[in-house]
Amino acid sequence: MKKQHNLLELFLTFLKIGALTFGGGYAMMPIMRKEVVERKQWADDDDILKILVISESTPGVLAVNSATFIGYKIAGFKGSLVATLGVVIPSFIIISLISLFIVQFQQLTWVAYAFRGIQAGVAVLIFKAAIKLSKKIHFDLFAIIILVSSILFALFSEISVIYALMVGAVLGIIYGSLIQLKEVKADDTHTS
Repeated sequence: MKKQHNLLELFLTFLKIGALTFGGGYAMMPIMRKEVVERKQWADDDDILKILVISESTPGVLAVNSATFIGYKIAGFKGSLVATLGVVIPSFIIISLISLFIVQFQQLTWVAYAFRGIQAGVAVLIFKAAIKLSKKIHFDLFAIIILVSSILFALFSEISVIYALMVGAVLGIIYGSLIQLKEVKADDTHTS
């Protein structure tokens, strides 16, 4: 039961998200969640969590992948197109303008300080989004083991974190399959 959404409203929402976000995809997630879940009610927190996981594990920029997936969920192919364009256009314009003056900007000390402040703010936004989204995760022993192992792997290994993501995904599929198999067997013994 997919409700038709106004594509212009979808475009303007993601244009706003793209224009007001500094720091990349993770910094964008709290703003995207507030717009899509709280204000527009186009999705719920479970959808955002799933979209974040899919966006992180597929090739490409997290912000673009997220906008594409959310746009598709909301209004199909046209929705994915306008959401992606909306989130990309502000960055394209800003980077184009900055590239014209980058040499002059690099010389200004206050610009370096401003970017340090933005980095600190982005870290807080990412932490806040992680806390909100972690409330939706079902933590059992398996999830805690994967979480702790991934953190240790990321902190104490020179190997790319992408491998931890891939191993976590494979282990999650295996674990989920084993749980389903166990439930099917339990159902079979109850019906017999």
